[in-house]
Amino acid sequence: MSWTPYYRGTGVPPQNGAELQKLPAPPPWRASARQQDRSDKDPATTYRPVTGLVDAVNAALHLRRPLLLTGRAGSGKSTVIRQVAAELGLGEVLHWHITSRSTLADALYRYDALGRIHAHNLRTLNNKVHVEDDHGDDIGEFVQLGPLGSALLPGDRPRALLIDEIDKSDLDLPSDLLDVLERGGFEIPELARHPKLDIQVRTADKDGKRVIEDGWVQCTEFPVIVLTSNGERDFPAPFLRRCIRFDMPPLSQETLTDIVAAHLDDIEDSTTSTLVQNFLKKLNDGEYVAIDQLLNAVYLLRGDRVPDAVQRQSLEDMLLQGLGRG
Repeated sequence: MSWTPYYRGTGVPPQNGAELQKLPAPPPWRASARQQDRSDKDPATTYRPVTGLVDAVNAALHLRRPLLLTGRAGSGKSTVIRQVAAELGLGEVLHWHITSRSTLADALYRYDALGRIHAHNLRTLNNKVHVEDDHGDDIGEFVQLGPLGSALLPGDRPRALLIDEIDKSDLDLPSDLLDVLERGGFEIPELARHPKLDIQVRTADKDGKRVIEDGWVQCTEFPVIVLTSNGERDFPAPFLRRCIRFDMPPLSQETLTDIVAAHLDDIEDSTTSTLVQNFLKKLNDGEYVAIDQLLNAVYLLRGDRVPDAVQRQSLEDMLLQGLGRG
């Protein structure tokens, strides 16, 4: 397959009745959820654990402790939980992506007090009376569990939860997590104060709803939790003591080749080998590059898809340029 310039930089559509070109299918790791459902390239099956990772995962499962994975961006840390969930039948993975503004409260639940007041005022206005019955004041419509809160719901099987990039959090967040992760439960004060004992709320799952009893969420099975870190900060000792820790080892040419092969099957060509070598050299030289950049480069440049040597080099430089951090 040769390089196809779908965009030519003219802004002019095809003339003389020529049909518009259909854009190419995306690479497996950029497919939509619906496309992935029809594909045999599920990240859960294409991921290749590094040496020692399987033991670390099993230790975390036996001890029901969170697994803290530290390593470079793009090294596959966040894919581990998807593979674990698929292999153990834990259902859809819940995802909490951490930023500097993330709080424990948001991960547990959100209560839309203003929305509830607005809905109450509308009902009062429409009915010309003050409505106070259970149907007219359904607080459950305005409470939604976050990813951590949903993971702590009781069930026959534990839920899988990814807490991604925990090192980007506020300094206090890891410590704030400790009590909830130790107890496996938390209170929703707005529901605990409500006269109704059993209230149905929304969860972090699509169209998910669950009944909360007495305003308290308590797991029956501790969730399977993977936390990822790019190694940008240290964590307090009490937090580390409650985690199983695993540092992703330095990448080798063999490991990188296996990763590329898992995603793209047939890669027996000199271009792929050269790209892997060039990528590994950047890593060894201290440049900050991610594995998905290598996958992008191999996907576009493998074989003879780009026959022009100058254009090929230009594309490689663009796709494998450093991310700006050491």
